[in-house]
Amino acid sequence: MNSETDAAPVVLFDGVCNLCVGSLPWLLRMDRSDRLRFGTLQSEAGTELLERCGLPRTYDRSMVVVEGETAYTESDAVVRLAWLLGFPWALGSVAALVPESIRDRGYRWVARNRYEWFGTREACLAPDSDLVDGDLRDRLLG
Repeated sequence: MNSETDAAPVVLFDGVCNLCVGSLPWLLRMDRSDRLRFGTLQSEAGTELLERCGLPRTYDRSMVVVEGETAYTESDAVVRLAWLLGFPWALGSVAALVPESIRDRGYRWVARNRYEWFGTREACLAPDSDLVDGDLRDRLLG
């Protein structure tokens, strides 16, 4: 991988899911330190990160937060992302006190229904897409 993805936490998301793609503007605003990088699970950079962390290249069950060689998935990814966003969102990391099996059950329920509830895009979000503005383009992995 490269130094950009080694130095900063990377949020990998489903690039065809409207819920996932729609959350990006909010995440960009909440990441006041501008340290998070973003990539799609379907991109070459995303699949390389998945593989490096021991996940299959075809992993698409949840958002993944990657820090170095560690991949956080399902509810652990949400808890870690809350922590990385800092105050006040870091308070949400108290959810880690709830047993993982319960947190993951809720996460999987939303993940299983996300396409039906929020819809999908015809194509995966790409860095050169007209939908990607300058703020995201600079932080979106190729």
